[in-house]
Amino acid sequence: MTRLFNDPAAFADEALEGFTAAHRRWVRPVTGGVVRAAATPAGQVAVVIGGGSGHYPAFSGLVGQGLAHGAAVGNVFASPSAQQIRSVARAAHGDAGVLLMYGNYAGDVLHFGQAAERLAGDGIEARTFAVTDDMSSARPEESAKRRGIAGDLPVFKAAAVAAEQGKPLAEVARVAEHANARTRSFGIAFSGCTLPGADHPLFTVPEARMAVGLGIHGEPGIGEEELPTADEAARLLVTTLLKELPEGVDRPEGGRAAVILNGLGSVKYEELFVVYRKVAQLLGDAGVDIVDPEVGELVTSFDMAGISLTLTWLDEELEALWRAPADTPAFRKGAVTGPAPAVEPAAAEEPAAAEEPLVPEASDASRESAGTVFEALRTLAATVDAHVDELGRIDAVAGDGDHGIGMQRGSTAARLAAASARELGAGAGTVLHHAADAWADKAGGTSGALWGTILRSLGTALGDQDRPDATRVAAGVSEADAAVRRLGGAEVGDKTMVDVLVPFADTLAAATAAGTPLTDAWDRAATAAEAAAAATANLLPRKGRARPHAEKSLGTPDAGAHSLALIVRAVHGVLIDHH
Repeated sequence: MTRLFNDPAAFADEALEGFTAAHRRWVRPVTGGVVRAAATPAGQVAVVIGGGSGHYPAFSGLVGQGLAHGAAVGNVFASPSAQQIRSVARAAHGDAGVLLMYGNYAGDVLHFGQAAERLAGDGIEARTFAVTDDMSSARPEESAKRRGIAGDLPVFKAAAVAAEQGKPLAEVARVAEHANARTRSFGIAFSGCTLPGADHPLFTVPEARMAVGLGIHGEPGIGEEELPTADEAARLLVTTLLKELPEGVDRPEGGRAAVILNGLGSVKYEELFVVYRKVAQLLGDAGVDIVDPEVGELVTSFDMAGISLTLTWLDEELEALWRAPADTPAFRKGAVTGPAPAVEPAAAEEPAAAEEPLVPEASDASRESAGTVFEALRTLAATVDAHVDELGRIDAVAGDGDHGIGMQRGSTAARLAAASARELGAGAGTVLHHAADAWADKAGGTSGALWGTILRSLGTALGDQDRPDATRVAAGVSEADAAVRRLGGAEVGDKTMVDVLVPFADTLAAATAAGTPLTDAWDRAATAAEAAAAATANLLPRKGRARPHAEKSLGTPDAGAHSLALIVRAVHGVLIDHH
């Protein structure tokens, strides 16, 4: 378990602070993460990688020559926010565009996509690319749904070296796609990981058993088998990977591959070497020529006891990129040329000027309504605080167990931002907009992006001029529903918060359209939400991290759906008090 920490909520920030203090030769801190100590040369695409904390040396440890130009670092097992990614990308950007790279997790997809849009608004050309190497997370015909695990490294490296060769952004993205298409990974685990401050692991493995096909966020495996010997573990990994050859590789004989045997946190190096001796023998017996193998911790999951094996099938282009020198805090290969002089940190910080007026003019009626909005947000945060452990337990059944922590970070940030905006005389809409931005920025992850969208949609509907009536509130909820579905791509039946948001929005809209007062209409909608949340226990997930573990989640409601139902019921009490 993680034993050395202060406030668990500050763990990721403090870890990043210590990392940058220890590695100033390679990196410098910027808002949201780190960038290379030296500026990106003119004419060179910047490769910015990122994801949640808890995976060191991914992602911050892979910043340096021959690898990433910057890394956006989120909270524990939560994607960085769009604002964090944008900040790092702006600091890393030279003048040739940015390729944003990440593992294929829902929160990362949402936030990196939003960051690319914001960078475009800044006049910076940006593309996104998700690594999809984990064979256990989807069938071959659905490979675009696969997670990114230790295969992140060879794909990140290929793109970064292509960028350093002066290739344009479109070509760097093509190289990333080519490397990803030829990369496969598979993992096993013997115990789950324990997050800072938690008193139990996210999943457990029975004595003398192992979990097969796990992710890197504490998700349980897709199955269990008897605990193997080192040689048996090696055979399982190699056999699994050789069953699925990428397009262009007809058979393993005569093939050349970059090989990574990755420790997930608490498997010691000597153990890895024992396994690798058999991996090398089996690949050799299959006719595979191993090129520059890596054995060690490259993408971890806190203290998870487990290993994964990655093969990147090389052609002439990819082999040159894999063999190219690299010099980062955690990954070094060959000898690189000397770096350019370091840039003073202040030179790369973002402009301090706000992009819009802090508090637009608001009517007295809207400022009065802002008081109700603030009480709703305060009650929302208190509700999350009261249920944070329950939400984590529900999420850990088939996910990574961080839903409660993420909701707590987001709702607390939203409450504080709303209080500050209200003190400055903001109207209801602006209070919600400030809360939305704070939630998305501080929580990260899928829930951060979606709740930021919900609050922003409501704020836009309420505005800062008129006193919100039942019809306007219902319209805001309906727009929030539509925006969440557009952003996340989920629909009713996928076992997500959408299963609650849709009936809540529809019931509220129908009741208010019939002339029902807001408090009564909200009550009806909250009742529908509660029923819908309970019904998600009977669904199999079709989206998100729980999808590969669908059967495990039967009988348990979706954590996001459950938290939404708890919140709308609690807000009903605020509406009664402020009626």
